[in-house]
Amino acid sequence: MSGSGEQLTDLPSGITLCFETFGSFGDPPVLLVMGLGGPMNWWDTSFCERLADEGLFVIRYDNRDTGRSTHLRQHRVGRVDIVKAAVGLVRTPPYRLDDLADDAFGLLDHLGLEEAHLVGVSMGGMIVQTMAIARPERTLSLTSIMSTTGRRTVGFQNPRVLPGLFLSNGEGREGYVSRQLRGTPLISSPDYPAAEAAVRARAEETYDRGWSPDGVVRQLMAILTQPDRTKALGRLRMPVTVVHGTKDPLVHRSGGKATAAAIPGAEHVEIPGMAHDLPEPLHGRIVEIICGTVARASSRR
Repeated sequence: MSGSGEQLTDLPSGITLCFETFGSFGDPPVLLVMGLGGPMNWWDTSFCERLADEGLFVIRYDNRDTGRSTHLRQHRVGRVDIVKAAVGLVRTPPYRLDDLADDAFGLLDHLGLEEAHLVGVSMGGMIVQTMAIARPERTLSLTSIMSTTGRRTVGFQNPRVLPGLFLSNGEGREGYVSRQLRGTPLISSPDYPAAEAAVRARAEETYDRGWSPDGVVRQLMAILTQPDRTKALGRLRMPVTVVHGTKDPLVHRSGGKATAAAIPGAEHVEIPGMAHDLPEPLHGRIVEIICGTVARASSRR
Protein backbone atom coordinates (compact mmCIF):
# COMPACT_ATOMS: atom_id res chain seq x y z
CA MET A 1 0.00 0.00 0.00
CA SER A 2 1.58 3.27 -1.10
CA GLY A 3 1.84 6.43 0.99
CA SER A 4 -0.09 9.66 0.58
CA GLY A 5 2.98 11.56 -0.55
CA GLU A 6 4.84 14.04 1.63
CA GLN A 7 2.93 17.02 2.95
CA LEU A 8 3.72 20.05 5.11
CA THR A 9 1.76 21.51 8.00
CA ASP A 10 2.43 24.74 9.88
CA LEU A 11 1.92 24.44 13.63
CA PRO A 12 0.78 27.32 15.89
CA SER A 13 4.26 27.25 17.48
CA GLY A 14 5.83 28.33 14.18
CA ILE A 15 7.27 24.88 13.47
CA THR A 16 6.59 23.31 10.07
CA LEU A 17 6.45 19.52 9.98
CA CYS A 18 6.83 17.29 6.95
CA PHE A 19 4.77 14.10 7.13
CA GLU A 20 3.36 11.21 5.14
CA THR A 21 0.52 8.78 5.76
CA PHE A 22 -0.21 5.19 4.74
CA GLY A 23 -3.53 3.39 4.76
CA SER A 24 -7.10 4.60 5.23
CA PHE A 25 -7.93 7.56 7.44
CA GLY A 26 -10.78 5.75 9.19
CA ASP A 27 -8.53 2.94 10.43
CA PRO A 28 -6.88 3.04 13.89
CA PRO A 29 -4.16 5.74 13.72
CA VAL A 30 -0.55 4.89 14.55
CA LEU A 31 1.97 7.71 14.93
CA LEU A 32 5.61 6.68 14.32
CA VAL A 33 8.23 8.86 16.03
CA MET A 34 11.88 8.48 15.05
CA GLY A 35 15.01 8.94 17.14
CA LEU A 36 18.02 11.23 17.25
CA GLY A 37 18.83 12.75 13.86
CA GLY A 38 16.46 10.39 12.08
CA PRO A 39 14.08 11.71 9.40
CA MET A 40 10.92 9.89 8.46
CA ASN A 41 12.66 7.67 5.90
CA TRP A 42 14.32 5.81 8.80
CA TRP A 43 10.89 4.22 9.16
CA ASP A 44 11.24 2.12 6.02
CA THR A 45 8.41 2.52 3.54
CA SER A 46 7.96 -1.25 3.47
CA PHE A 47 7.59 -1.26 7.27
CA CYS A 48 4.89 1.42 7.10
CA GLU A 49 3.12 -0.46 4.33
CA ARG A 50 3.10 -3.66 6.40
CA LEU A 51 1.40 -1.82 9.25
CA ALA A 52 -1.14 -0.31 6.83
CA ASP A 53 -1.81 -3.75 5.39
CA GLU A 54 -2.76 -4.82 8.93
CA GLY A 55 -5.57 -2.26 8.87
CA LEU A 56 -3.83 0.72 10.49
CA PHE A 57 -3.61 4.37 9.44
CA VAL A 58 0.11 5.07 9.70
CA ILE A 59 1.73 8.48 10.09
CA ARG A 60 5.46 9.12 9.86
CA TYR A 61 7.11 12.54 9.98
CA ASP A 62 10.34 14.49 10.28
CA ASN A 63 10.94 15.80 13.80
CA ARG A 64 12.02 19.44 14.00
CA ASP A 65 15.67 19.78 13.00
CA THR A 66 15.48 16.78 10.66
CA GLY A 67 14.58 16.27 7.04
CA ARG A 68 12.16 18.79 5.55
CA SER A 69 10.74 20.05 8.83
CA THR A 70 11.86 23.32 10.43
CA HIS A 71 15.56 23.61 11.29
CA LEU A 72 16.20 25.99 14.18
CA ARG A 73 19.47 27.34 12.88
CA GLN A 74 19.23 30.46 15.04
CA HIS A 75 20.18 28.32 18.07
CA ARG A 76 23.91 27.67 17.95
CA VAL A 77 25.26 24.84 20.10
CA GLY A 78 28.58 23.03 20.23
CA ARG A 79 30.53 20.32 21.99
CA VAL A 80 31.05 22.47 25.08
CA ASP A 81 27.28 22.79 25.40
CA ILE A 82 26.94 19.01 25.15
CA VAL A 83 29.46 18.48 27.94
CA LYS A 84 27.71 21.03 30.14
CA ALA A 85 24.34 19.42 29.49
CA ALA A 86 25.75 15.98 30.26
CA VAL A 87 26.83 17.11 33.73
CA GLY A 88 23.67 19.06 34.44
CA LEU A 89 24.96 22.61 33.89
CA VAL A 90 22.54 23.53 31.08
CA ARG A 91 19.09 24.58 32.26
CA THR A 92 17.70 26.12 29.08
CA PRO A 93 18.41 24.03 25.96
CA PRO A 94 17.08 25.26 22.60
CA TYR A 95 14.04 23.06 23.21
CA ARG A 96 12.98 20.11 25.34
CA LEU A 97 11.31 16.75 24.81
CA ASP A 98 8.07 18.48 25.83
CA ASP A 99 8.37 20.70 22.75
CA LEU A 100 8.97 17.69 20.50
CA ALA A 101 5.90 16.06 22.06
CA ASP A 102 3.87 19.21 21.39
CA ASP A 103 4.98 19.07 17.74
CA ALA A 104 3.57 15.56 17.47
CA PHE A 105 0.27 16.57 19.06
CA GLY A 106 0.15 19.49 16.63
CA LEU A 107 0.45 17.06 13.73
CA LEU A 108 -2.39 14.95 15.14
CA ASP A 109 -4.48 18.13 15.46
CA HIS A 110 -3.77 18.96 11.82
CA LEU A 111 -4.97 15.52 10.80
CA GLY A 112 -8.10 15.85 12.94
CA LEU A 113 -7.10 12.99 15.24
CA GLU A 114 -8.04 13.27 18.90
CA GLU A 115 -6.36 9.96 19.77
CA ALA A 116 -3.61 7.77 18.38
CA HIS A 117 -1.49 4.73 19.10
CA LEU A 118 2.03 6.01 19.74
CA VAL A 119 5.19 4.20 18.64
CA GLY A 120 8.66 5.63 19.23
CA VAL A 121 12.23 4.50 18.73
CA SER A 122 15.14 5.68 20.92
CA MET A 123 14.63 9.46 21.33
CA GLY A 124 11.25 8.82 19.72
CA GLY A 125 10.48 6.47 22.60
CA MET A 126 11.28 9.30 25.01
CA ILE A 127 8.96 11.58 23.03
CA VAL A 128 6.01 9.18 23.02
CA GLN A 129 6.49 8.50 26.73
CA THR A 130 6.36 12.26 27.27
CA MET A 131 3.23 12.47 25.12
CA ALA A 132 1.48 9.72 27.06
CA ILE A 133 2.32 11.35 30.38
CA ALA A 134 1.17 14.80 29.24
CA ARG A 135 -2.02 13.73 27.43
CA PRO A 136 -3.03 10.20 28.44
CA GLU A 137 -6.56 10.85 27.17
CA ARG A 138 -5.12 11.17 23.64
CA THR A 139 -2.93 8.07 23.89
CA LEU A 140 -4.68 4.85 22.87
CA SER A 141 -1.58 2.71 23.40
CA LEU A 142 2.17 3.13 23.71
CA THR A 143 4.99 1.12 22.17
CA SER A 144 8.42 2.27 23.34
CA ILE A 145 11.33 0.73 21.43
CA MET A 146 15.03 0.77 22.45
CA SER A 147 14.44 3.70 24.78
CA THR A 148 14.69 4.57 28.47
CA THR A 149 13.09 6.51 31.33
CA GLY A 150 15.46 9.46 31.58
CA ARG A 151 17.03 8.07 34.77
CA ARG A 152 20.77 8.31 34.27
CA THR A 153 21.59 5.03 35.99
CA VAL A 154 19.80 3.02 33.28
CA GLY A 155 19.90 2.97 29.49
CA PHE A 156 23.55 4.05 29.41
CA GLN A 157 25.90 3.78 26.42
CA ASN A 158 28.64 1.21 25.93
CA PRO A 159 31.93 3.20 26.08
CA ARG A 160 33.16 1.56 22.87
CA VAL A 161 30.52 3.33 20.78
CA LEU A 162 31.10 6.83 22.17
CA PRO A 163 34.06 7.73 19.94
CA GLY A 164 31.98 6.78 16.91
CA LEU A 165 29.30 9.26 17.92
CA PHE A 166 31.76 12.10 17.39
CA LEU A 167 33.22 11.05 14.07
CA SER A 168 33.86 13.98 11.77
CA ASN A 169 31.12 14.58 9.22
CA GLY A 170 33.71 15.30 6.56
CA GLU A 171 32.78 17.49 3.64
CA GLY A 172 29.40 17.46 1.97
CA ARG A 173 27.27 14.53 0.91
CA GLU A 174 30.06 12.01 0.48
CA GLY A 175 31.57 12.97 3.82
CA TYR A 176 28.27 12.25 5.56
CA VAL A 177 27.82 8.97 3.71
CA SER A 178 31.37 7.93 4.64
CA ARG A 179 30.66 8.62 8.28
CA GLN A 180 27.51 6.50 8.17
CA LEU A 181 29.38 3.63 6.56
CA ARG A 182 31.88 3.75 9.44
CA GLY A 183 29.50 4.50 12.28
CA THR A 184 26.39 2.46 11.49
CA PRO A 185 28.03 -0.94 12.17
CA LEU A 186 28.89 0.23 15.70
CA ILE A 187 25.24 0.26 16.75
CA SER A 188 23.64 -2.15 14.25
CA SER A 189 22.34 -5.61 15.08
CA PRO A 190 25.27 -8.04 14.71
CA ASP A 191 22.88 -10.92 14.02
CA TYR A 192 21.22 -8.97 11.19
CA PRO A 193 23.97 -7.03 9.40
CA ALA A 194 22.87 -4.51 6.80
CA ALA A 195 24.42 -4.58 3.35
CA GLU A 196 26.78 -1.71 2.63
CA ALA A 197 24.65 -0.72 -0.35
CA ALA A 198 21.59 -0.36 1.90
CA VAL A 199 23.50 1.76 4.43
CA ARG A 200 24.78 3.98 1.64
CA ALA A 201 21.34 4.38 0.06
CA ARG A 202 19.74 5.40 3.35
CA ALA A 203 22.58 7.81 4.12
CA GLU A 204 22.26 9.45 0.70
CA GLU A 205 18.51 9.83 1.11
CA THR A 206 18.96 11.24 4.62
CA TYR A 207 21.50 13.80 3.47
CA ASP A 208 19.39 14.83 0.50
CA ARG A 209 16.31 15.33 2.71
CA GLY A 210 18.14 17.99 4.72
CA TRP A 211 20.83 16.64 7.03
CA SER A 212 21.86 19.05 9.79
CA PRO A 213 24.66 18.14 12.25
CA ASP A 214 23.73 21.21 14.32
CA GLY A 215 20.15 19.97 14.41
CA VAL A 216 21.32 16.63 15.81
CA VAL A 217 23.19 18.46 18.57
CA ARG A 218 20.07 20.46 19.45
CA GLN A 219 18.08 17.22 19.70
CA LEU A 220 20.87 15.70 21.80
CA MET A 221 20.60 18.66 24.17
CA ALA A 222 16.91 17.82 24.64
CA ILE A 223 17.87 14.23 25.48
CA LEU A 224 20.62 15.23 27.91
CA THR A 225 18.32 17.62 29.78
CA GLN A 226 15.33 15.29 29.94
CA PRO A 227 13.76 14.60 33.34
CA ASP A 228 13.53 11.24 35.03
CA ARG A 229 10.05 10.07 33.99
CA THR A 230 9.95 6.99 36.25
CA LYS A 231 7.36 8.30 38.72
CA ALA A 232 5.18 9.86 36.01
CA LEU A 233 5.25 6.65 33.96
CA GLY A 234 3.70 4.91 36.95
CA ARG A 235 0.49 6.85 36.35
CA LEU A 236 -0.04 5.44 32.83
CA ARG A 237 -2.96 3.04 32.41
CA MET A 238 -3.18 2.52 28.64
CA PRO A 239 -1.77 -0.68 27.07
CA VAL A 240 2.01 -0.40 26.85
CA THR A 241 4.66 -2.59 25.27
CA VAL A 242 8.36 -1.95 25.84
CA VAL A 243 10.72 -3.45 23.24
CA HIS A 244 14.48 -3.69 23.48
CA GLY A 245 17.26 -5.60 21.81
CA THR A 246 19.56 -7.77 23.87
CA LYS A 247 22.64 -6.36 22.11
CA ASP A 248 21.89 -2.64 22.14
CA PRO A 249 25.16 -0.75 22.76
CA LEU A 250 23.69 2.76 22.53
CA VAL A 251 20.79 2.47 25.00
CA HIS A 252 21.51 -0.42 27.35
CA ARG A 253 18.71 -2.92 27.79
CA SER A 254 18.41 -1.75 31.41
CA GLY A 255 16.58 1.27 29.98
CA GLY A 256 13.87 -0.97 28.58
CA LYS A 257 13.65 -2.99 31.78
CA ALA A 258 13.28 0.17 33.85
CA THR A 259 10.60 1.55 31.53
CA ALA A 260 8.54 -1.64 31.69
CA ALA A 261 8.97 -1.88 35.46
CA ALA A 262 7.75 1.70 35.91
CA ILE A 263 4.46 1.23 34.01
CA PRO A 264 1.73 -0.92 35.59
CA GLY A 265 0.77 -3.80 33.32
CA ALA A 266 3.38 -3.04 30.67
CA GLU A 267 4.54 -5.92 28.50
CA HIS A 268 8.31 -6.22 28.16
CA VAL A 269 9.72 -7.84 25.02
CA GLU A 270 13.44 -8.38 24.48
CA ILE A 271 14.51 -9.40 20.99
CA PRO A 272 17.64 -11.57 20.84
CA GLY A 273 20.38 -10.27 18.58
CA MET A 274 18.80 -6.85 18.04
CA ALA A 275 20.92 -3.77 18.70
CA HIS A 276 20.05 -0.10 18.11
CA ASP A 277 18.35 -0.37 14.73
CA LEU A 278 15.32 -1.84 13.00
CA PRO A 279 16.78 -4.51 10.69
CA GLU A 280 14.54 -5.65 7.87
CA PRO A 281 14.45 -9.31 9.01
CA LEU A 282 12.83 -8.15 12.27
CA HIS A 283 10.17 -5.94 10.69
CA GLY A 284 7.59 -8.69 10.84
CA ARG A 285 8.22 -9.27 14.54
CA ILE A 286 8.01 -5.57 15.39
CA VAL A 287 4.85 -5.11 13.30
CA GLU A 288 3.37 -8.06 15.19
CA ILE A 289 4.22 -6.42 18.53
CA ILE A 290 2.70 -3.07 17.52
CA CYS A 291 -0.46 -4.73 16.22
CA GLY A 292 -0.74 -6.76 19.41
CA THR A 293 -0.55 -3.58 21.49
CA VAL A 294 -3.19 -1.93 19.30
CA ALA A 295 -5.41 -4.99 19.72
CA ARG A 296 -5.10 -4.82 23.49
CA ALA A 297 -6.32 -1.24 23.39
CA SER A 298 -9.17 -2.12 21.04
CA SER A 299 -10.34 -4.93 23.30
CA ARG A 300 -10.51 -2.50 26.24
CA ARG A 301 -12.69 -0.12 24.28
